[in-house]
Amino acid sequence: MSKYTSGELAKLCGVSVRTVQYYDSRNILVPSALSEGGRRLYSEVDLKRMKIICFLREAGVPINKIGELFSEDHPEKVISLLLEQQQKALCHEITEGQKKLDIIENMARELKSIENFSVDSIADIAQIMKSKDKRRKMLWTMALTGIPLSVFQWVSIILWITNGLWSLFAIWLCAAIPWGIILSKHYHRHTSYICPECHEVFKPRFKEVFWSYHNIKMRRLTCPKCGRKGMCIELYEEINNG
Repeated sequence: MSKYTSGELAKLCGVSVRTVQYYDSRNILVPSALSEGGRRLYSEVDLKRMKIICFLREAGVPINKIGELFSEDHPEKVISLLLEQQQKALCHEITEGQKKLDIIENMARELKSIENFSVDSIADIAQIMKSKDKRRKMLWTMALTGIPLSVFQWVSIILWITNGLWSLFAIWLCAAIPWGIILSKHYHRHTSYICPECHEVFKPRFKEVFWSYHNIKMRRLTCPKCGRKGMCIELYEEINNG
């Protein structure tokens, strides 16, 4: 039966001699024999075991788990369970890593839109990103609640034009005005704004918000702190009912 030195075993498995010696010190791969000069000698069984260890290490299985595996009477029965656990752990790491990557990519994207970058800019972006999902959910909810009224509006207009039935449009108008007021108040209640100049977070009056020019992310407002008048970034604001 073939015998391998530490160097030969390391070369066959594509690892360093130091790695082979380390596994010996952890009692994971103990040499089958020693030469007359005290050199470690490994058998064919040891070689197969070393290949299994290398495979498990490449899969990310910790050393202590591998040690526990080989201490079992029937390690082959445990390998499947061990790999299943490692698969779940790696999937979790990938999910968490993707979340962190998304944060970094969003941060980088927002930073590109800022002309005068500063440390305060990062704090602003952190606030924007934190409120982004809740703000999007609020806007979608508002849009969805308006769909039935929009359908009713067009039906009433068509019936008014084709049949002269204006009463349905009057009913729509009586419903649309209070709905619009309630929705606008709700929107104002749950939004605040960041001044890109002094980084102040502020809540303007309802009248100023209602009549100001805006797009999907920003609104032209006057900052109460520095007096700057221009586009300010909109945030979702949590309301503490307590």
